[in-house]
Amino acid sequence: MLRWSARLLGKHLLPLLFFSFVAHFTWAQSETATLSGQVVDPSGLNITGAQVKLVDIDRDTAVSVSTNSTGLYTFPSVRPGRYRMEVVAPGFKVVNVTGVTVNVQDHLEQNFKLVVGSISESITVEGGASLVDTESATVSTVVDRNFAENLPMNGRSFQTLIELTPGVVLTATNPQDSGQFSVNGQRAASNYWMVDGVSANIGMGPGAPGNGTGGALGSFSVLGGTNSLVSVDALQEFRIQTSTYAPEFGRTPGGQISIVTRSGTNQFHGTLFDYLRNDVFDANNWFNGINILNVTPIPKPKERQNDFGGTFSGPIFKDRTFFFFSYEGLRLRSPQTTLTTVPDLLARQTAVAAMQPFLNAFPFDPKQPDLGNGIAQFNASYSNPATLDAYSLRIDHKLTEKFNIFGGQGWKALEML
Repeated sequence: MLRWSARLLGKHLLPLLFFSFVAHFTWAQSETATLSGQVVDPSGLNITGAQVKLVDIDRDTAVSVSTNSTGLYTFPSVRPGRYRMEVVAPGFKVVNVTGVTVNVQDHLEQNFKLVVGSISESITVEGGASLVDTESATVSTVVDRNFAENLPMNGRSFQTLIELTPGVVLTATNPQDSGQFSVNGQRAASNYWMVDGVSANIGMGPGAPGNGTGGALGSFSVLGGTNSLVSVDALQEFRIQTSTYAPEFGRTPGGQISIVTRSGTNQFHGTLFDYLRNDVFDANNWFNGINILNVTPIPKPKERQNDFGGTFSGPIFKDRTFFFFSYEGLRLRSPQTTLTTVPDLLARQTAVAAMQPFLNAFPFDPKQPDLGNGIAQFNASYSNPATLDAYSLRIDHKLTEKFNIFGGQGWKALEML
């Protein structure tokens, strides 16, 4: 993902474009897919010079290639999405295949056997079934946008979908080990995250450095979610490779999570959402309502969670330049209950003058019992506030029929506890 600021865009446009050209070819091997196959006649002989067209259904843009002397064709860099294919050769009927779905990092094969006839005649084949990946032995799982949108996810974070992958086991998260899950017995800090081909691992984890000092953790928010990495509404799909993956994914031995963000189309689209959680719908915490040592039950702390945002996408120049903008905001007040002890009234009054300011800094409730030895009971409830504003912008541009570039920017405005 090419990241830029508005100032750099205006001042260094040519270097940025040059970098995007280089980056496109570098990342295409890992994030885009390949589609290839062979075109033969009814007797199985190769057809040379047949035109194979791949049409993006959402954008209505097309790429064409010709078969070589052995009847082979290939599309080396295909953006994940929905496509239809068309094969044209002199002396044969036109073949159309609809409903071709291409996922991130796919290596698909689609062969054609043409039927002798007029080029004005055509045969349409309804797709829908997944094409077979015959070029890779990788064990992986793909989760697309429709699957993610139709499942309830706590906190709108898609780690829960990763947990559905065979070989994934949840691990205890603490300041020293915050990788969240293990893949096939590897350490939780051995997983590698990518967004549109760019590393999304970070150098430090929330709180203590722990296993994040080597850049081994995913770029989670301070709350542990993926909202600041990629919003669910900006997610096209992701693939998690668990074993037998290619050498370019060998930086770490754990799972390889490759995320692809959505891009705009020839139509303007927009979405809005707001997910609400409120303590009005919840029961009180058990420790708030019980009567411990004749302590008056403490009130239920406030819980407020609003996860809101939306997306807006469409063409800048039809059939050529597209944009996709996403925003997600989080406003959270998380309820907490504390059962603890503080210096009692006598200890505060009899302490030396130099110590009294420190003892008086502890909260005190005269209604709660004195436990003796200078200690008093103090039970309280409160709410921890947290905010998050995550933005992302992706722009795709078609330079020629076979040459495309894209750039994107993602940033967080504020995040704190």
